[in-house]
Amino acid sequence: MPELGTILTTHIAALRRYATALLGNTVEADDLVQDCLTQALSRAHLWDRVRDHRAYLFTILHNVHVDRIARQRRQGKHLPVEDFAGQLYCLPTQHVRLAVRDFERGLRSMPEAYRTVVLLVGLEGMSYRQTADVLGIPIGTVMSRLSRGREMLRQSMNGARNGSALSVEQRKVEA
Repeated sequence: MPELGTILTTHIAALRRYATALLGNTVEADDLVQDCLTQALSRAHLWDRVRDHRAYLFTILHNVHVDRIARQRRQGKHLPVEDFAGQLYCLPTQHVRLAVRDFERGLRSMPEAYRTVVLLVGLEGMSYRQTADVLGIPIGTVMSRLSRGREMLRQSMNGARNGSALSVEQRKVEA
Protein backbone atom coordinates (compact mmCIF):
# COMPACT_ATOMS: atom_id res chain seq x y z
CA MET A 1 0.00 0.00 0.00
CA PRO A 2 1.32 3.48 -0.85
CA GLU A 3 2.21 5.88 1.93
CA LEU A 4 -0.69 7.92 3.37
CA GLY A 5 0.90 11.26 2.40
CA THR A 6 1.15 10.14 -1.22
CA ILE A 7 -2.47 9.00 -1.24
CA LEU A 8 -3.69 12.32 0.16
CA THR A 9 -1.52 14.39 -2.19
CA THR A 10 -2.88 12.47 -5.18
CA HIS A 11 -6.48 13.43 -4.38
CA ILE A 12 -6.11 17.04 -3.16
CA ALA A 13 -6.78 18.61 -6.58
CA ALA A 14 -10.00 16.60 -7.04
CA LEU A 15 -11.13 17.41 -3.50
CA ARG A 16 -10.52 21.13 -4.13
CA ARG A 17 -12.46 21.02 -7.40
CA TYR A 18 -15.42 19.34 -5.73
CA ALA A 19 -15.33 21.65 -2.69
CA THR A 20 -15.11 24.75 -4.91
CA ALA A 21 -18.06 23.57 -6.99
CA LEU A 22 -19.98 22.77 -3.81
CA LEU A 23 -19.34 26.10 -2.07
CA GLY A 24 -18.63 28.49 -4.93
CA ASN A 25 -15.81 30.08 -2.98
CA THR A 26 -12.17 28.97 -3.21
CA VAL A 27 -11.22 30.21 0.25
CA GLU A 28 -14.05 28.31 1.94
CA ALA A 29 -13.32 25.32 -0.30
CA ASP A 30 -9.68 25.27 0.82
CA ASP A 31 -10.82 25.38 4.46
CA LEU A 32 -13.17 22.47 3.80
CA VAL A 33 -10.45 20.42 2.11
CA GLN A 34 -8.08 21.19 4.98
CA ASP A 35 -10.66 19.98 7.53
CA CYS A 36 -11.20 16.86 5.41
CA LEU A 37 -7.47 16.09 5.28
CA THR A 38 -7.14 16.74 9.01
CA GLN A 39 -9.85 14.19 9.72
CA ALA A 40 -8.31 11.71 7.26
CA LEU A 41 -4.94 12.03 9.03
CA SER A 42 -6.55 11.67 12.45
CA ARG A 43 -7.93 8.31 11.29
CA ALA A 44 -4.67 7.01 9.87
CA HIS A 45 -5.13 3.72 11.74
CA LEU A 46 -8.20 2.97 9.55
CA TRP A 47 -6.44 3.40 6.19
CA ASP A 48 -5.29 -0.23 6.06
CA ARG A 49 -8.94 -1.32 5.68
CA VAL A 50 -9.90 1.31 3.09
CA ARG A 51 -10.30 -0.15 -0.40
CA ASP A 52 -11.24 2.99 -2.36
CA HIS A 53 -9.17 5.90 -1.05
CA ARG A 54 -10.80 8.46 -3.34
CA ALA A 55 -14.34 7.52 -2.28
CA TYR A 56 -13.28 7.52 1.37
CA LEU A 57 -11.82 11.05 1.10
CA PHE A 58 -14.90 12.35 -0.72
CA THR A 59 -17.10 10.80 1.96
CA ILE A 60 -15.11 12.59 4.66
CA LEU A 61 -15.32 15.86 2.70
CA HIS A 62 -19.07 15.49 2.26
CA ASN A 63 -19.64 14.69 5.94
CA VAL A 64 -17.51 17.63 7.06
CA HIS A 65 -19.53 19.88 4.75
CA VAL A 66 -22.86 18.57 6.09
CA ASP A 67 -21.65 19.02 9.68
CA ARG A 68 -20.68 22.64 8.94
CA ILE A 69 -24.09 23.39 7.48
CA ALA A 70 -25.83 21.90 10.51
CA ARG A 71 -23.58 23.87 12.86
CA GLN A 72 -24.25 27.11 10.97
CA ARG A 73 -27.99 26.54 11.19
CA ARG A 74 -27.77 26.04 14.93
CA GLN A 75 -25.43 28.96 15.54
CA GLY A 76 -26.58 31.33 12.81
CA LYS A 77 -24.33 33.33 10.59
CA HIS A 78 -21.75 35.50 12.32
CA LEU A 79 -21.08 38.90 10.84
CA PRO A 80 -18.71 41.53 12.18
CA VAL A 81 -20.68 44.13 14.10
CA GLU A 82 -18.38 46.88 12.83
CA ASP A 83 -19.73 46.38 9.30
CA PHE A 84 -23.28 47.12 10.41
CA ALA A 85 -22.89 49.35 13.48
CA GLY A 86 -24.29 52.38 11.67
CA GLN A 87 -27.38 50.46 10.60
CA LEU A 88 -28.18 48.75 13.90
CA TYR A 89 -30.95 50.61 15.61
CA CYS A 90 -34.43 49.85 16.77
CA LEU A 91 -37.27 52.28 16.37
CA PRO A 92 -39.25 53.00 19.53
CA THR A 93 -42.44 50.95 19.79
CA GLN A 94 -44.03 52.37 22.92
CA HIS A 95 -46.31 54.62 20.85
CA VAL A 96 -48.06 51.51 19.51
CA ARG A 97 -48.66 50.19 23.01
CA LEU A 98 -49.89 53.59 24.15
CA ALA A 99 -52.31 53.76 21.21
CA VAL A 100 -53.67 50.31 22.05
CA ARG A 101 -54.02 51.34 25.69
CA ASP A 102 -55.87 54.52 24.71
CA PHE A 103 -58.11 52.53 22.35
CA GLU A 104 -59.00 50.06 25.10
CA ARG A 105 -59.71 52.89 27.53
CA GLY A 106 -61.87 54.61 24.94
CA LEU A 107 -63.87 51.43 24.39
CA ARG A 108 -64.33 50.87 28.13
CA SER A 109 -65.45 54.46 28.73
CA MET A 110 -68.08 54.47 26.00
CA PRO A 111 -71.67 53.48 26.84
CA GLU A 112 -72.56 49.83 26.24
CA ALA A 113 -75.00 50.63 23.40
CA TYR A 114 -72.25 52.31 21.37
CA ARG A 115 -69.54 49.84 22.32
CA THR A 116 -71.54 46.80 21.14
CA VAL A 117 -72.21 48.38 17.74
CA VAL A 118 -68.57 49.47 17.31
CA LEU A 119 -67.32 46.00 18.25
CA LEU A 120 -69.79 44.08 16.08
CA VAL A 121 -69.15 46.20 12.99
CA GLY A 122 -65.51 47.17 13.52
CA LEU A 123 -64.07 44.10 15.19
CA GLU A 124 -66.32 41.29 14.04
CA GLY A 125 -66.86 42.71 10.54
CA MET A 126 -70.63 42.34 10.63
CA SER A 127 -72.79 44.29 8.20
CA TYR A 128 -75.17 46.95 9.47
CA ARG A 129 -78.11 44.58 8.76
CA GLN A 130 -76.48 41.71 10.72
CA THR A 131 -75.68 44.04 13.62
CA ALA A 132 -79.26 45.35 13.64
CA ASP A 133 -80.59 41.78 13.69
CA VAL A 134 -78.24 40.72 16.49
CA LEU A 135 -79.13 43.70 18.68
CA GLY A 136 -82.80 43.88 17.68
CA ILE A 137 -82.64 47.56 16.71
CA PRO A 138 -83.34 49.43 13.46
CA ILE A 139 -80.50 49.71 10.93
CA GLY A 140 -80.62 53.51 11.20
CA THR A 141 -79.89 53.23 14.91
CA VAL A 142 -76.90 51.00 14.13
CA MET A 143 -75.53 53.59 11.71
CA SER A 144 -76.11 56.43 14.17
CA ARG A 145 -74.51 54.60 17.12
CA LEU A 146 -71.59 53.50 14.99
CA SER A 147 -70.93 57.04 13.82
CA ARG A 148 -71.16 58.47 17.33
CA GLY A 149 -69.16 55.58 18.82
CA ARG A 150 -66.37 56.11 16.33
CA GLU A 151 -66.34 59.81 17.13
CA MET A 152 -66.13 59.03 20.86
CA LEU A 153 -63.17 56.75 20.17
CA ARG A 154 -61.52 59.39 17.98
CA GLN A 155 -61.85 62.01 20.70
CA SER A 156 -60.68 59.59 23.35
CA MET A 157 -57.63 58.63 21.27
CA ASN A 158 -56.82 62.31 20.68
CA GLY A 159 -56.90 62.99 24.40
CA ALA A 160 -60.08 65.08 24.39
CA ARG A 161 -62.52 64.67 27.22
CA ASN A 162 -65.85 63.51 25.84
CA GLY A 163 -67.39 66.74 24.60
CA SER A 164 -70.68 68.21 25.68
CA ALA A 165 -72.56 67.18 22.53
CA LEU A 166 -71.54 63.57 22.97
CA SER A 167 -72.13 63.50 26.67
CA VAL A 168 -75.74 64.58 26.07
CA GLU A 169 -76.09 61.66 23.65
CA GLN A 170 -74.46 59.32 26.12
CA ARG A 171 -76.89 60.41 28.81
CA LYS A 172 -79.83 59.71 26.48
CA VAL A 173 -78.59 56.17 25.75
CA GLU A 174 -77.72 55.43 29.37
CA ALA A 175 -81.16 56.60 30.57
